[in-house]
Amino acid sequence: MDLSFYQHKKILVTGHTGFKGSWLCRLLIDQGAQVVGYALASPDSPSLFDLSGIEQDMVSVLGDIRDLKHLQDVFKTYQPEIVFHLAAQPLVRLSYDEPVETYATNVMGTVNVLECVRKCPSVKSFVNVTTDKVYFNTEEKRAYQETDRLDGFDPYSNSKSCSELVTGSYKNSFFQDRLIAISTARSGNVIGGGDFAKDRIIPDCFRAAAQKQNIVIRNPHSTRPYQHVLETLRGYLMIAQAQYEDLRKAGSYNIGPDDHDNLETLKMVELFCSTWGQDLSYTIQTVKSVHEAQLLQLDHAKITQTLGWMPVWTAQEAIQTSVQWYQAFLNKKDMKEVMIQQIQEYFKQC
Repeated sequence: MDLSFYQHKKILVTGHTGFKGSWLCRLLIDQGAQVVGYALASPDSPSLFDLSGIEQDMVSVLGDIRDLKHLQDVFKTYQPEIVFHLAAQPLVRLSYDEPVETYATNVMGTVNVLECVRKCPSVKSFVNVTTDKVYFNTEEKRAYQETDRLDGFDPYSNSKSCSELVTGSYKNSFFQDRLIAISTARSGNVIGGGDFAKDRIIPDCFRAAAQKQNIVIRNPHSTRPYQHVLETLRGYLMIAQAQYEDLRKAGSYNIGPDDHDNLETLKMVELFCSTWGQDLSYTIQTVKSVHEAQLLQLDHAKITQTLGWMPVWTAQEAIQTSVQWYQAFLNKKDMKEVMIQQIQEYFKQC
């Protein structure tokens, strides 16, 4: 892909203070894009948004996507050409504790963003970021395709399925006769430096390593399509650019690793421990937890055939890059420079 496409483009990113959002904004800013972010303050401490040094190079608006009036004001003021919708309640386990907030954010939040897109004449390309968990998971040993049934099990997954359906409805109802390209992107489990969220395996590994404690594994044999965050973001950028230039490229796209990188959680932890290199150990939690899918795979054939996207880093390389980031953080390095360096290394390999 040609990242220079994004130079001088006016881009709005919802959820810019989150893990993916911070990496995406860092990437876009470095390409000379004019970036506006709309999100709540980061709930994480430390915060990748703060560490990435992006706030000084963009317009950062603190707001809730459930606040339609405020969101409309932002669209009207900044007139974006491209919109990436990342804002969400993104955690499966938290969705069991806060189902109403999860649905309000992930469903009505999507409605509000689409309503703003509908009424903003400057928008030409919109990408709604959902998840690999939108599919009705039968736990079969096969990779899900974009044509498979949508119906996530837990409140988070189901709310993202609803977000997909809302996007389809708006697309059919309001955008058939307008030159606005609308796509959804269903990515696998992303990992990478700067993720400090609760109940995610790599952040849990980092916290345990930093505190010299055992890593606790909840679901050692659950299989997920793990990939580095830059793999996913490259997919989003390719979708937004392709459909901006050709409306026929709009649609729904899976973004996931090759089959050999669909790994069990236990294997990911073992890779982390061997890469960290300081005699880390782990224990397996035996207490019954909330329902989480045991087997999940994505078929990325569509985005490969249509846009030319293919995985670049293996799961092991993703772990190595993540460990490098976290160890640099512990050593009080300039994390903005670390992120820029990792982005450059990744796109050289592309």
